[in-house]
Amino acid sequence: MPRFSDLMGKQKVLPIIQTDSEEQGVQIAKAMVAGGVRVVEVVLRTPASLAALSAIKQQVPELIVGAGTILDAETLDKALAAGADFIITPAITPKLLVALESCPVPVIPGVSNTADIALAYEAGYREMKLFPAVLCGGLAFLKAVSSVFQDVKFCPTGGVKADNLQDFLALDNVAAVGGTWLADKNWVSNGSWEQITQACLAANQAA
Repeated sequence: MPRFSDLMGKQKVLPIIQTDSEEQGVQIAKAMVAGGVRVVEVVLRTPASLAALSAIKQQVPELIVGAGTILDAETLDKALAAGADFIITPAITPKLLVALESCPVPVIPGVSNTADIALAYEAGYREMKLFPAVLCGGLAFLKAVSSVFQDVKFCPTGGVKADNLQDFLALDNVAAVGGTWLADKNWVSNGSWEQITQACLAANQAA
């Protein structure tokens, strides 16, 4: 099975799509593609999220689309049925790790402290999401754990923005960063799709 980093390739910034409708999600996705994006995460935080994920897969087939905010086996099954190419969780529990064992697509488990990292490491994971990255220690935390978990790569998300993404990406144990700033809520509400495109272009250039 390919790893998350294999799916990302040279892309270092993972844009996060949060949407209230299928149409809105597709418009965001198309704007991101125009900005050079090939991999996105759709967070399952609204009633329309799963339908939006499916619509993006159908209408923007060049995109690799992952599902985020996976908290339990039921949500995992729904995300896979919707066509998710990879799975990202905001946190981990022993029960969730069991559900993820048979997942047919790459998984990035969410961690926020050394105990979480050790639990995910024990389950065989070497690529993890640090969330909420800035609130749980950010750059200092990632530097501190680098000597202990030497073969773990992180995708920090939560508080990562245009003005600090280069600091995160400069760390050897950071493979990519994730963020919502690429699809600002005001841009989405106003249908300012070109601003999303420009933000993605700027992020790719900075990375």
